[in-house]
Amino acid sequence: MENCIFCRIIEKTAPSEIIYEDEEFLVIRDIHPLTPLHLLVIPRRHFTSLNELDESDPAYVGRLIFTARRIASEQVGPKGGYRLVINTGETAGQSVFHLHLHILSGRPLISSLITRGLR
Repeated sequence: MENCIFCRIIEKTAPSEIIYEDEEFLVIRDIHPLTPLHLLVIPRRHFTSLNELDESDPAYVGRLIFTARRIASEQVGPKGGYRLVINTGETAGQSVFHLHLHILSGRPLISSLITRGLR
């Protein structure tokens, strides 16, 4: 998708701070962090949102979550806490329409954080 910032980051035609990458996913620092640690796990395959996945994709979604868990554990340590968030649709706070998962950590997370608008 030529207008998708995450696709451009994956293609390395847009700048980002890459924390991790493999054949399926890229992990970058969020440029507008809501917590001291705010990373984005981005699938290389373009899905507009979680709603585009179908019944044939559960293993892919599992790998997305396990990648997030591994990176979060590396970043916060084995006893550190973190939150994983996927926003789906504009009314849920999604502002970049390429499926991605947020890793949030570094301070106590309360429910009101969700209302601040995760990208």
